[in-house]
Amino acid sequence: MLDNNSKINQGRLSERLSNEFRNDSHQPSGLRVLFFAEMWERFSYYGMRSLLVLYLINSLSFSRDNALELYGIYTGLVYLTPIYGGAIADKYLGKRRALLIGAFLMVLGHFCMVFESLLYVALGLLIVGNGFFKPNASSLVGELYGLGEEGKRSAGYSIFYMGINLGAFLAPLVAGTLGERVGWHYGFACAGVGMTFGAIQLLMGQDKLGRIGLKEHQNPVDFSDTKLILIWVGASATFVFATIYSFEFFSPWLDSLSKIQKLILELSLLAGVLVYLLNSKSNSPGELSSTAPKSNHSMSKSDWSRVIAILIVMLFVIVFWTGFEQAGGTMTLFAEQNTNRELFGFLIPTSSFQAINPALIILLAPLFSIIWIKLDSSKYSLSDIGKQSLGMIILGLGFLVMSHAQNLSDTLGRVGPEWLFMVYAIHTAGELMLSPVGLAMVSRVSPSKLSALLMGVWLLSSAIAGYMSGTLESILRNSDFSLYPFLATISISAGIILFILSPSLNKMMRS
Repeated sequence: MLDNNSKINQGRLSERLSNEFRNDSHQPSGLRVLFFAEMWERFSYYGMRSLLVLYLINSLSFSRDNALELYGIYTGLVYLTPIYGGAIADKYLGKRRALLIGAFLMVLGHFCMVFESLLYVALGLLIVGNGFFKPNASSLVGELYGLGEEGKRSAGYSIFYMGINLGAFLAPLVAGTLGERVGWHYGFACAGVGMTFGAIQLLMGQDKLGRIGLKEHQNPVDFSDTKLILIWVGASATFVFATIYSFEFFSPWLDSLSKIQKLILELSLLAGVLVYLLNSKSNSPGELSSTAPKSNHSMSKSDWSRVIAILIVMLFVIVFWTGFEQAGGTMTLFAEQNTNRELFGFLIPTSSFQAINPALIILLAPLFSIIWIKLDSSKYSLSDIGKQSLGMIILGLGFLVMSHAQNLSDTLGRVGPEWLFMVYAIHTAGELMLSPVGLAMVSRVSPSKLSALLMGVWLLSSAIAGYMSGTLESILRNSDFSLYPFLATISISAGIILFILSPSLNKMMRS
C-alpha cells in the first residue's frame, strides 16, 4: 500500500508535470529536495516490507503465524506513529527538525537489521523514525506554495507522488533481489544505504526550503543542529529499548491475553498518549497559528453528523486495507511457496512481485483521472462513498481470483505467475478507487476544528488493518473459513452494504 497522505492528487499525474519538475522556474527548488527524500524513504520502507516475512521464516525460523503477526504489528504501527510524530513536531520541534530526526532514526534502524539479535530494536527504530518523517514530509510539500498557487500545489503533490512510486517500484527489485539472492543482510543494508542518501541530501538541501517547517523562533536548520538531532535520536532509541524491555517484563501476563484483548490494550494506551499530546498542544499559549480558527463554540448538530458519517465509512475502509495488506504477508508467501517463478530460464525473486502495484499505479492513475472526470460530468456519476464501495467490491473480486489460484495450487502444485499478476492488477484498481477518494472526502467534509484529528483517525484505519492483516489467517484457522474466500466474501459484502448506505451517509455529510 502506497503512502496515504500523498495520494490525494495522484490522478493528475502526467508528462507535463515531469517537465515542470525539471524546470525550477515552474516549481520551488525545495520540491526537488523533498522529492528525493521521500523517494529514498519509500525505497527503504518497501525494501523492508518486501523482505521481512521471508527473512523471519527462512532465516530466523519463525513460524508462519508468528512471522505474519510481527509483520502485522510492524505495518500497523508504521501507519499509527505519524499521528504522534506530527503532534510532537507541531508542539516542540518544528517539521524540519522532526523530518531529519526521523530520517536518521530510520538509517539507524535499517543498519540494526543487519544484526539478528537487534531485530526488535531495529523494527522499533524504523517505526518511531517513520512517525517523525512521514507526516512532516507530506505537509512540507504543501507549505512550499502560497495563496493563489493551487494549480502549482496540485502539480507539486503529483510530482511528489511520483517519487513515492519510484521508490516503491525500485525497492523490491533492488533491495529485495539482493536480500534473496546475495544475503538477507545485504538487502537490509541496501535499504539503509538508500535512507542514508535521503538523509544526507535532505540535510544538505535545507537552504532550498527557505523558512517552511520552522517555528517562529527557530533558525534554518544547518549542521550546527546536529547535536539537537542526535539528542532526539538518542532519546528515541532509549524509548525503543525501554519499550521492548517493558514488553519482555510483562510478557507472561500479555501471553495470557487473547489477540483481540492485546489489540484493545495497545490502542487504549496509544489513544491516551494521543489525547495528552493534543490537549497539551491546544492549551499551550503562543503555539496556535494566527490564521487558525479560534472558536470555542461546541460542536453543532451538523458537525456531529459529518463526524459520525466519516467514522462509519472508516469502519468499512478497515476491511479494505486488511485485505490489501496481504500483499506483504500471505501473498508474498504464496509467491515463494505456491508460484512457479521460472520465466524464460530466469527465476523471478519472490519480492519482485511487490513491484507490480506501484508500476501499475503509475500507469493507471492518469486513466482513472480521465474516467472520474467523464463520469462526474455525466448521469452515471458516483459519489465519493460510491467510488469507495466499488473499490471494496473490486478488492473482493481479486480475492476470488486468489482463492481459485490457491485451490489450483493445492490440487496441482505450483501455479504460474500470471495469477498473482492478475490479483495485484485488480487490487491496484480497487486502491485507486478508494484511497485518494477517501482522503479527499475526509479533507473536504471534516469540521474545520477537527480536520487534523479526523485525518489522523482516518489513517488509524490503516493501522488497525495492518495488524489485522497479519493475524487474520491464524484467527480463521479454527473456523469454517479459509483466508482468501473469507476476504472475498467480507470485502464484496462490505462494498455492497456501503453502497446501499451511501445515500444516507451522503446526506449526513451535506448536512
